Amino acid sequence: MLRYQGAIPVFGTGKLMSSLSVARDTFDTLGERWEALLPESVNNTVFATPAWQRLWWEGFGADHELMLFSFQKDGRLTAIAPLMKRDGHISFVGSSRVCDYMDFVVHRGAEAEFYNALASHLASLEWETMALCGVAAHSPTFNHLPDLLKAQGFSVEVRPEDVCPKIELPCTWDDYLASLSKKNRHELRRKIRRLYNAGDARYHVAQNSEHFSTDLEDFLSLLAGSRADKAQFMTSEIKGFFRSALSRMAELGYVRLLFLELNGQRVSSAMCFDYNETFLLYNSGYDTNFSSLSVGLLLKVFCLKDAIEAGKKQFDFLRGAEAYKYHLGAIDEAVYTISVTR
Repeated sequence: MLRYQGAIPVFGTGKLMSSLSVARDTFDTLGERWEALLPESVNNTVFATPAWQRLWWEGFGADHELMLFSFQKDGRLTAIAPLMKRDGHISFVGSSRVCDYMDFVVHRGAEAEFYNALASHLASLEWETMALCGVAAHSPTFNHLPDLLKAQGFSVEVRPEDVCPKIELPCTWDDYLASLSKKNRHELRRKIRRLYNAGDARYHVAQNSEHFSTDLEDFLSLLAGSRADKAQFMTSEIKGFFRSALSRMAELGYVRLLFLELNGQRVSSAMCFDYNETFLLYNSGYDTNFSSLSVGLLLKVFCLKDAIEAGKKQFDFLRGAEAYKYHLGAIDEAVYTISVTR
């Protein structure tokens, strides 16, 4: 249901430039228009899709107030601000526990107008603090919003939150190997030979098949069993979210479950998103009895090879500065938190 609608003045260098209308919207009313806007936005990530946002909200949003704003100009959707509020604190819909990026969805070319309108609109609302987490360094939010909020009289702090190492993919696997240092290339080939010498090694991709629910349980089991911190992370709440969210995203064609089998036994698993010409490695796990064969690392390598052969433009390892990512040639992109106090 539409709860609020009005014109937000957009100001530049001391004079009125134009205006956007802002509406307080719902997932139901925005769905198809949201999907249509995403390809036109710089911030087109799987975590910004209406499907993922809605799944997060249904899983974790019960004690928050949804503040889902749509901005329009001349009847055309220009931007979406997926926000929520709890106890006077505003944040993006989502959390860094399960969302690697969070941001606004803004039509290319409309950024300056939108962020001016957003800053004005935020000034008109009742809240005490705001933390916008998961904002990538390349995002127009990072470049526009802090100064505009300061101009509104808010106290603003921008601080590094994490890194998301990425590889811009070449055209061929041989080109990729050639891009590695001699040491890392030699070590990778040595690990691959050792795996195949250990038995019948097979790489398998499970997408939206009739066996997906079973595959998903195998993935969750290997994830929780690989490290103590991952076992602690996999609470019943998180498991429930993964079961519903990954199943739904698989139906949409966005999920790839990866398995490495040795002599018929699944020894490692990973889940990546296939979205916007990018593979995004979301999480992984392995059987620690096979750690000497580097089964966790090699599964990621095979996924990387898949991405190159599928013609993808980028491989995103998502959050975390684990050493293996850099051995495979990744380069950091910083992710920031924008903290605001009235």
